[in-house]
Amino acid sequence: MANNYRMVAKTLFGFEEVLAGELRRLGAIEVENGVRSVSFSGDKGFMYKANLCLRTALKIVKPLRSFKVRNEDDLYDGVKKIRWEDIMRVDSTLAVDAVVHSEKFNHSLYVALKTKDAVVDRFRELKGKRPDVDLKHPDLRINVHIQKDICTISLDSSGSSLHHRGYRTATNIAPINEVLAAGMLLLSGWDGQCDFLDPMCGSGTLPIEAAMIACNIPANINRREFAFEKWIDFDLDLFEKVTESSLNKVREFHHKILAFDKAPSAVRKASDNVRNANLGAYVQVSQQDFFKTEKQGEDKLHMVFNPPYGERLAVDMQDFYGNIGNTLKQEYPGTEAWLITSDMEALKYVGLRPSRKIKLFNGRLESRLVKYEMYAGSKKAKWQPRE
Repeated sequence: MANNYRMVAKTLFGFEEVLAGELRRLGAIEVENGVRSVSFSGDKGFMYKANLCLRTALKIVKPLRSFKVRNEDDLYDGVKKIRWEDIMRVDSTLAVDAVVHSEKFNHSLYVALKTKDAVVDRFRELKGKRPDVDLKHPDLRINVHIQKDICTISLDSSGSSLHHRGYRTATNIAPINEVLAAGMLLLSGWDGQCDFLDPMCGSGTLPIEAAMIACNIPANINRREFAFEKWIDFDLDLFEKVTESSLNKVREFHHKILAFDKAPSAVRKASDNVRNANLGAYVQVSQQDFFKTEKQGEDKLHMVFNPPYGERLAVDMQDFYGNIGNTLKQEYPGTEAWLITSDMEALKYVGLRPSRKIKLFNGRLESRLVKYEMYAGSKKAKWQPRE
């Protein structure tokens, strides 16, 4: 396809395969996994769709040029050779972000500054004046990535990280990143085919993301803006068509999504965020202490939650995690329960053997997403000899 070009979707550690699957389902071609990233090919409309619909992407960048750099002059010259006048206007604003993994370059701010100098110097020589810098709301955000001696210059099509979905105005003490929440749900196999419970919902991120997955609602439909909307080649008609097409794929959901928290403040915040996401018809938030609840009905239940780790919320780990195990074992038969924690010691107190453990990071905290299968009756009762 003549109009296709390479792009890179950035993500969190452990979600590369999930993101690659999302990209393929959306229609991306030439999908290749990297570390915390997935590269792919698509056209301009697909770039719009990727930003709008991907649940586990943090950013979508469009590489312009890669070149070797041995010193700062190579960096300056390589950036200056790019035809910036075809990409932005002289009266536009810009900002530069740099990520550096190199022995020759060890200061990302200096790399960003040198890149900015090259761009504005090219304009000054061509037009007699230069674009201004605007770090908060630039018309063009330039991404510099130096890996050893290879420098890649890209355009950031997303702007602020795509985990800023636009629905969360109220947060609790330890809110979970929306991309982390969506990735956990997709790794857990959540597909909207049964009831869902987050028994410690905080500000409601997991149940909101669960509802959006169940109904196939575009992840970033509530966002106010994407960086590509300020690009000089932005096609509003195309963006509106992509948005309309994505919304036409929304489906009905015929089960319950329940969100518990024992703190009244958390319940208020979660309720506000559910309302902001226009999901009040799907997510039921209630003030309940999980340890005093029991499963309602005989049907299968899918549970995903982010209990306190002791990092930002003080709890007695042995008692708390012991209660999680007891409640699951005694009150929640027929449940597939997933939880994330960075406290590996606390997992021992659950008293249940996890059937899966997946390494993830919650911020900078190395964590584990673990799965517990609560059978309805004993495992023996589930097994039947062949006749």
